[in-house]
Amino acid sequence: MPRLFVDAPLARDLLLTLPPGPSRHVQVLRLQPGDGLVLFNGQGGEWAATVTRMGRQDVDVRVDLHLRTDRELPRRVTLAAGMPANERMDWLVEKATELGAAAFAPLVCERSVLRLAGERAQKKQAHWQGVAVAAAEQSGRTRVPAVHGVQPLREGLAALDAGATRWVLSLRDDALPLPQALRELPAEGSLVLLSGPEGGLSPAEEDLARSLGHRPVNLGPRVLRAETAPLAVLAALAVV
Repeated sequence: MPRLFVDAPLARDLLLTLPPGPSRHVQVLRLQPGDGLVLFNGQGGEWAATVTRMGRQDVDVRVDLHLRTDRELPRRVTLAAGMPANERMDWLVEKATELGAAAFAPLVCERSVLRLAGERAQKKQAHWQGVAVAAAEQSGRTRVPAVHGVQPLREGLAALDAGATRWVLSLRDDALPLPQALRELPAEGSLVLLSGPEGGLSPAEEDLARSLGHRPVNLGPRVLRAETAPLAVLAALAVV
Protein backbone atom coordinates (compact mmCIF):
# COMPACT_ATOMS: atom_id res chain seq x y z
CA MET A 1 0.00 0.00 0.00
CA PRO A 2 1.43 3.46 -0.88
CA ARG A 3 2.95 5.46 2.01
CA LEU A 4 3.06 9.25 1.79
CA PHE A 5 4.53 11.92 4.02
CA VAL A 6 2.14 14.80 4.71
CA ASP A 7 3.49 17.81 6.59
CA ALA A 8 0.18 18.58 8.31
CA PRO A 9 -1.78 17.63 11.43
CA LEU A 10 -3.66 14.34 11.03
CA ALA A 11 -6.68 13.07 12.95
CA ARG A 12 -9.34 10.39 12.60
CA ASP A 13 -12.19 11.26 10.20
CA LEU A 14 -10.27 14.30 8.91
CA LEU A 15 -11.08 15.22 5.29
CA LEU A 16 -7.86 16.43 3.74
CA THR A 17 -6.71 17.78 0.37
CA LEU A 18 -3.21 16.43 -0.11
CA PRO A 19 -0.39 18.91 -0.77
CA PRO A 20 0.91 19.13 -4.36
CA GLY A 21 3.74 16.61 -3.94
CA PRO A 22 1.69 13.78 -2.42
CA SER A 23 -1.19 14.56 -4.82
CA ARG A 24 1.12 14.07 -7.81
CA HIS A 25 2.36 10.81 -6.30
CA VAL A 26 -1.21 9.49 -5.95
CA GLN A 27 -2.00 10.54 -9.52
CA VAL A 28 1.13 8.83 -10.89
CA LEU A 29 0.07 5.64 -9.09
CA ARG A 30 -3.37 5.97 -10.73
CA LEU A 31 -5.23 5.44 -7.47
CA GLN A 32 -8.99 5.83 -7.57
CA PRO A 33 -11.67 6.86 -5.04
CA GLY A 34 -12.03 4.04 -2.53
CA ASP A 35 -8.37 3.00 -2.75
CA GLY A 36 -6.39 2.91 0.47
CA LEU A 37 -3.07 4.47 1.38
CA VAL A 38 -0.97 5.17 4.46
CA LEU A 39 -0.06 8.68 5.63
CA PHE A 40 2.53 9.80 8.18
CA ASN A 41 3.51 13.27 9.35
CA GLY A 42 6.58 12.60 11.49
CA GLN A 43 4.68 12.98 14.75
CA GLY A 44 4.63 9.25 15.47
CA GLY A 45 2.85 6.29 13.97
CA GLU A 46 0.94 6.12 10.71
CA TRP A 47 -2.60 6.81 9.53
CA ALA A 48 -4.73 4.57 7.31
CA ALA A 49 -6.58 6.72 4.78
CA THR A 50 -8.89 6.40 1.78
CA VAL A 51 -8.92 8.38 -1.46
CA THR A 52 -12.28 10.19 -1.77
CA ARG A 53 -11.72 12.37 -4.86
CA MET A 54 -9.24 12.54 -7.74
CA GLY A 55 -8.99 16.04 -9.20
CA ARG A 56 -6.91 17.36 -12.08
CA GLN A 57 -4.38 19.00 -9.75
CA ASP A 58 -5.21 17.70 -6.29
CA VAL A 59 -6.45 14.67 -4.38
CA ASP A 60 -8.82 14.45 -1.42
CA VAL A 61 -8.53 11.73 1.22
CA ARG A 62 -10.30 10.73 4.42
CA VAL A 63 -8.11 9.84 7.39
CA ASP A 64 -9.53 6.63 8.89
CA LEU A 65 -7.41 5.17 11.67
CA HIS A 66 -4.21 5.82 13.62
CA LEU A 67 -1.73 2.94 13.52
CA ARG A 68 0.69 2.75 16.44
CA THR A 69 3.79 1.92 14.44
CA ASP A 70 7.41 2.58 15.43
CA ARG A 71 10.31 1.64 13.15
CA GLU A 72 12.86 4.13 14.49
CA LEU A 73 16.27 3.44 16.00
CA PRO A 74 16.28 3.27 19.83
CA ARG A 75 18.47 6.39 19.93
CA ARG A 76 18.58 9.65 17.96
CA VAL A 77 21.59 9.71 15.62
CA THR A 78 22.71 12.93 13.94
CA LEU A 79 25.08 12.41 11.03
CA ALA A 80 27.51 15.33 10.77
CA ALA A 81 29.10 14.67 7.40
CA GLY A 82 31.80 16.33 5.39
CA MET A 83 29.82 16.43 2.14
CA PRO A 84 30.99 14.01 -0.55
CA ALA A 85 30.89 15.35 -4.10
CA ASN A 86 28.68 14.71 -7.12
CA GLU A 87 25.66 12.49 -6.40
CA ARG A 88 27.27 10.78 -3.42
CA MET A 89 25.65 13.12 -0.89
CA ASP A 90 22.24 12.26 -2.33
CA TRP A 91 23.09 8.58 -1.95
CA LEU A 92 24.33 9.10 1.61
CA VAL A 93 21.16 10.95 2.68
CA GLU A 94 18.97 8.30 1.07
CA LYS A 95 20.71 5.28 2.58
CA ALA A 96 21.27 6.88 6.00
CA THR A 97 17.55 7.69 6.14
CA GLU A 98 16.75 4.06 5.36
CA LEU A 99 19.10 2.99 8.17
CA GLY A 100 17.50 5.31 10.74
CA ALA A 101 19.46 8.58 10.94
CA ALA A 102 17.42 11.25 12.72
CA ALA A 103 19.16 14.34 11.30
CA PHE A 104 21.88 15.45 8.90
CA ALA A 105 24.39 18.27 9.38
CA PRO A 106 26.18 18.84 6.04
CA LEU A 107 29.65 20.28 6.65
CA VAL A 108 32.24 22.04 4.52
CA CYS A 109 35.70 20.76 5.48
CA GLU A 110 39.27 21.56 4.41
CA ARG A 111 39.34 18.66 1.94
CA SER A 112 35.77 19.02 0.70
CA VAL A 113 35.38 18.89 -3.07
CA LEU A 114 31.77 20.08 -2.76
CA ARG A 115 31.77 23.63 -1.39
CA LEU A 116 28.40 25.30 -1.04
CA ALA A 117 27.26 28.67 0.24
CA GLY A 118 24.40 31.13 -0.12
CA GLU A 119 21.47 30.36 -2.42
CA ARG A 120 23.17 27.29 -3.88
CA ALA A 121 23.54 25.80 -0.39
CA GLN A 122 19.88 26.51 0.38
CA LYS A 123 18.76 24.80 -2.83
CA LYS A 124 20.87 21.74 -2.01
CA GLN A 125 19.46 21.63 1.52
CA ALA A 126 15.91 21.63 0.12
CA HIS A 127 16.87 18.96 -2.41
CA TRP A 128 18.38 16.71 0.26
CA GLN A 129 15.31 17.19 2.45
CA GLY A 130 13.24 15.89 -0.46
CA VAL A 131 15.57 12.90 -0.77
CA ALA A 132 15.05 12.18 2.94
CA VAL A 133 11.25 12.39 2.57
CA ALA A 134 11.25 9.94 -0.35
CA ALA A 135 13.54 7.52 1.50
CA ALA A 136 11.38 7.69 4.63
CA GLU A 137 8.27 6.93 2.57
CA GLN A 138 9.93 3.96 0.86
CA SER A 139 11.59 2.45 3.93
CA GLY A 140 8.68 2.60 6.36
CA ARG A 141 10.11 5.32 8.60
CA THR A 142 7.54 7.08 10.76
CA ARG A 143 9.73 10.18 11.11
CA VAL A 144 11.58 12.18 8.46
CA PRO A 145 15.17 13.23 9.25
CA ALA A 146 15.79 16.97 9.33
CA VAL A 147 18.51 18.23 7.00
CA HIS A 148 20.26 21.21 8.58
CA GLY A 149 21.77 24.06 6.60
CA VAL A 150 25.28 23.71 5.20
CA GLN A 151 27.92 25.09 7.58
CA PRO A 152 31.70 25.13 7.99
CA LEU A 153 32.96 22.37 10.27
CA ARG A 154 33.61 24.48 13.37
CA GLU A 155 30.26 26.28 13.29
CA GLY A 156 28.38 23.11 12.45
CA LEU A 157 29.82 21.13 15.34
CA ALA A 158 29.18 23.97 17.78
CA ALA A 159 25.48 23.99 16.83
CA LEU A 160 24.90 20.29 17.53
CA ASP A 161 23.42 18.73 20.66
CA ALA A 162 25.87 19.46 23.46
CA GLY A 163 24.50 16.63 25.64
CA ALA A 164 24.92 13.89 23.04
CA THR A 165 27.59 11.22 22.92
CA ARG A 166 29.98 12.28 20.15
CA TRP A 167 32.05 10.09 17.86
CA VAL A 168 34.46 11.00 15.07
CA LEU A 169 35.49 8.34 12.55
CA SER A 170 39.27 8.14 12.67
CA LEU A 171 42.17 6.21 11.14
CA ARG A 172 44.58 7.06 13.96
CA ASP A 173 46.12 4.28 16.02
CA ASP A 174 44.46 5.38 19.27
CA ALA A 175 40.91 5.22 17.84
CA LEU A 176 38.53 2.84 19.58
CA PRO A 177 37.40 -0.17 17.50
CA LEU A 178 33.72 0.12 16.62
CA PRO A 179 32.66 -3.08 18.45
CA GLN A 180 34.17 -1.75 21.69
CA ALA A 181 32.64 1.70 21.14
CA LEU A 182 29.23 0.06 20.70
CA ARG A 183 29.64 -1.90 23.94
CA GLU A 184 30.55 1.28 25.83
CA LEU A 185 27.78 3.39 24.33
CA PRO A 186 25.37 4.64 27.02
CA ALA A 187 22.05 2.79 27.06
CA GLU A 188 20.15 6.05 26.58
CA GLY A 189 20.77 9.39 24.93
CA SER A 190 21.52 10.68 21.46
CA LEU A 191 24.63 10.25 19.32
CA VAL A 192 26.43 12.67 16.99
CA LEU A 193 28.50 10.85 14.37
CA LEU A 194 31.13 12.94 12.56
CA SER A 195 32.64 11.68 9.33
CA GLY A 196 34.89 13.39 6.84
CA PRO A 197 34.67 14.07 3.09
CA GLU A 198 36.83 12.47 0.41
CA GLY A 199 40.32 12.28 1.90
CA GLY A 200 38.93 12.45 5.43
CA LEU A 201 39.21 15.19 8.01
CA SER A 202 42.49 17.05 8.17
CA PRO A 203 44.62 16.47 11.30
CA ALA A 204 43.66 19.92 12.58
CA GLU A 205 39.95 19.20 12.04
CA GLU A 206 40.12 15.89 13.86
CA ASP A 207 42.00 17.58 16.71
CA LEU A 208 39.23 20.19 16.87
CA ALA A 209 36.56 17.49 16.99
CA ARG A 210 38.39 15.69 19.78
CA SER A 211 38.67 18.93 21.74
CA LEU A 212 34.87 19.28 21.45
CA GLY A 213 34.31 15.84 22.97
CA HIS A 214 34.21 13.60 19.91
CA ARG A 215 35.62 10.19 20.75
CA PRO A 216 37.69 8.68 17.91
CA VAL A 217 36.23 5.45 16.53
CA ASN A 218 37.84 3.14 13.97
CA LEU A 219 35.98 0.89 11.52
CA GLY A 220 38.75 -1.66 11.02
CA PRO A 221 41.66 -2.28 8.66
CA ARG A 222 39.94 -1.20 5.42
CA VAL A 223 39.50 2.44 4.40
CA LEU A 224 35.87 3.07 3.45
CA ARG A 225 34.61 5.82 1.17
CA ALA A 226 33.17 9.00 2.62
CA GLU A 227 29.62 7.92 1.76
CA THR A 228 30.12 4.35 3.03
CA ALA A 229 31.78 4.77 6.43
CA PRO A 230 28.88 6.41 8.32
CA LEU A 231 26.46 3.87 6.86
CA ALA A 232 28.53 1.05 8.36
CA VAL A 233 28.07 2.63 11.80
CA LEU A 234 24.33 3.15 11.33
CA ALA A 235 23.92 -0.47 10.24
CA ALA A 236 25.78 -1.63 13.37
CA LEU A 237 23.63 0.60 15.60
CA ALA A 238 20.48 -0.91 14.10
CA VAL A 239 21.32 -4.35 15.52
CA VAL A 240 22.75 -3.34 18.92
